[in-house]
Amino acid sequence: MKQKLTFGNQTFSSAVRKLGEMKEVVFDKRFLSTANMDMELYYMFRDVSKNEEDANAIKEQGLRYDITIIPPNKLGSEFVKTAGHYHPCPTGSDITYPEIYEVLEGEAHYLLQRMEEEGGTEKITDVVLVKAKEGDKVIIPPNYGHVTINPSEATLQMANWVASAFSSIYEPVKRREGAAYFELTNGEFVKNEIYEDAPDIRFLKPSDTWINGIELDKETELYDLIREPAKLVFLTNPTRVFD
Repeated sequence: MKQKLTFGNQTFSSAVRKLGEMKEVVFDKRFLSTANMDMELYYMFRDVSKNEEDANAIKEQGLRYDITIIPPNKLGSEFVKTAGHYHPCPTGSDITYPEIYEVLEGEAHYLLQRMEEEGGTEKITDVVLVKAKEGDKVIIPPNYGHVTINPSEATLQMANWVASAFSSIYEPVKRREGAAYFELTNGEFVKNEIYEDAPDIRFLKPSDTWINGIELDKETELYDLIREPAKLVFLTNPTRVFD
């Protein structure tokens, strides 16, 4: 069932991600065999803004501000998570669009994985797990796919800034039946056997993902960066920072 979100003086309706839409990426197949495929896992509010003036400014900058709500849940032996996706490259570039997340409420584990092609074969060359709590900001760098996990008994509410010029790419994660690792409710990380050569996980702090010249802190809400557009330019033109 769609949820409502009031933000500033505007109200938004969510898209709903159900279990049946991401059954391919769930670790616990025994759980899937009896689970209700209409089970609602999380709610996505896209193109959110506090007022029409902000909405116009966000659009002019080629950006999108989203809020995602992930209630506490378990997928059998695995924590509830997002489906996982990659981003495409801007036209004429060989690096993909980045993204910024902020935890508004609860706790999030961001699982990032870098995919490269070697001799026509896809290979995961880096896997990172970032543990974030309320107020933490995490930058998803170019060329990394990512999954968000709610590892707690509380609702996770998070926001993100991203370029509005593209659609996320879900197929590579779905084809490999999930990301390179699954986080189980007992705290264990289990490697996805389809990724034969995936490296061990590197564990980072949110600040380890920050980019030189872009100041982020717990006191400044991510949404307020709309007042400092120079700090968000790298989202629409990543070559200015990462090339």
